[in-house]
Formats: sequence, structure tokens, C-alpha cells
Amino acid sequence: MGAGVAAALLCLGAAWLLGAGVGPRGWMVRPSARSRLLSVAELARFRGAAGEPGLYLAVLGRVFDVERGRRHYGPGGAYSGLAGRDATRAFATGDFTQAGLVDDVSALSSGEMLAIQSWLTFYSDNYDPVELFAFLAWKHCSLIDPPLPGKLVGRFYDENGAPTEALRQAEAAIEEALKFQAESEQRKQQFPPCNSEWSSAKGSRFWCSRQSGGAPRAWAGVPRKLYSPGASSSRCVCVRTTGPPWGQPASVQHNNRGDLDDPHLQEYDGCHPQAQQCVLTV
Repeated sequence: MGAGVAAALLCLGAAWLLGAGVGPRGWMVRPSARSRLLSVAELARFRGAAGEPGLYLAVLGRVFDVERGRRHYGPGGAYSGLAGRDATRAFATGDFTQAGLVDDVSALSSGEMLAIQSWLTFYSDNYDPVELFAFLAWKHCSLIDPPLPGKLVGRFYDENGAPTEALRQAEAAIEEALKFQAESEQRKQQFPPCNSEWSSAKGSRFWCSRQSGGAPRAWAGVPRKLYSPGASSSRCVCVRTTGPPWGQPASVQHNNRGDLDDPHLQEYDGCHPQAQQCVLTV
């Protein structure tokens, strides 16, 4: 009972402090979450050293309280260089030198942008936004919408907390990378890589199974050379030989040849078109 009363008093106090107000017919109005704006100089004070106010880091301009990870991010920790700054680029490159601990993400590859997105998700899921009181009010009292993390005024947010062109470009690059990743995964399901081996005595052997390419499936397929648009080289993939083409419903009339007629495929010379194994001698 005492704990319940204390929680209720805490929530009432939080409502008053957050300006939510108590209505005559219910609990409260849910105000929009607000995020704190920090300058580069202010963020630099949050490196977790004795006498400093806390332990923060930023990713793409979004600031997180990483106090619970002090052994990693605090002074002497393996990732202490990330604290008190936006070192987004280092999350992708692994370069923890002073030259690498920067927020410039221009010219990064799709894979590196995906790494940044993964880290941003990690911090959002595992660390509190810097507005801790608002976070507790949301978590325990349901007073406000989930609070946004703080924002670092600089490359990614302007002095009003609005996204900059640099942030829009970074987010667009991440979206493009996610789209490419999804398409690549779909392509892998359609055309799983072959198993392969090579020896100086026997040459190259390619074969397909229901597990080849790390893509478990109900069919084995046959080896084919797959040419990506614009590419001059090919790679060996396993191709389904029965049923409708990929993405086409079985109810639609088809030739029962699976994906054998895909225009980007080519048979291996000297191998039977329906063989699950192909050996190319030197």
C-alpha cells in the first residue's frame, strides 16, 4: 500500500512538473515529448570523469545517457573515446583515433551506414534518453509520449533542434542501404549460392542441396551462372527447376520451369541442364 501511494504521489508530482495537468474526468493530457539541445562544448562535459555531470555520447546527433555502461564508456573503458562527443563515423569504421572519432559520415559504404543504423537502434533500445525525468515519467506513470533523446546542435541538428541537410542525407543513405539489404536477402532466397570446391587435380565442382548457400529450403535446384545487371563476372547460384517463377502465384498459368528462364542466368558449358552437380575441369 505504501509503495502504491508513493508511486501515485510521484506521478502526481511528475504531472505537475511536466505541465500535464489533471482533468476533471480523467488522468491527464499527454504533452508532446521534448528533447534537450546540447552544444558541442556542453556535451564534452559529459565524459564521466570525477566532477563531471554525467556520461553521454551521441550518434547521428542523438544524445544518450550511457551511465549504465560506465565500464565500457567511462574513463579507462575500451570505448571511452566515444563519450562526450558525436563519433558516429567510428561506429562504422572502427577507427578510434582522434581522426576517426568524428561525426562525418559522408562517403561511407552501404554496409557502414547499416552499422550506424544498428548502433542507433542499440542505444535507443538499451540506454535512456538524456531527459531522464521525462523518461521515468513515461515509463512508470504513462504521462507523456516516449521521450526523445537529446539532440546535439551541429552537423545533424540546428540551433532549433531541426534536422539539417546532413542528417537528411544520412537517413536517406540508411534507407537506401536497408532497401538494398532487403533486396539482397530476397535475391538470396530466390537464388541461393552454390556449394563449391576446387582442386588442381580435379578442377572446380559446383553443386546444389537443400542447405547450400546457408538458405534452407524445400528444393535443391541446379547450378547456373548469375550475372548481375552491369556486371561482367558471374557467380554460381542454385536455381529452382519446377513450379512458377519467383513471385508468381502458383494459380497463374506457367511453364513449370521455376526460375530457369530468368534472363540473368546462363548454363555452365559441358554440364547437363538438370544436373544438381557441375564439374569444370582445368
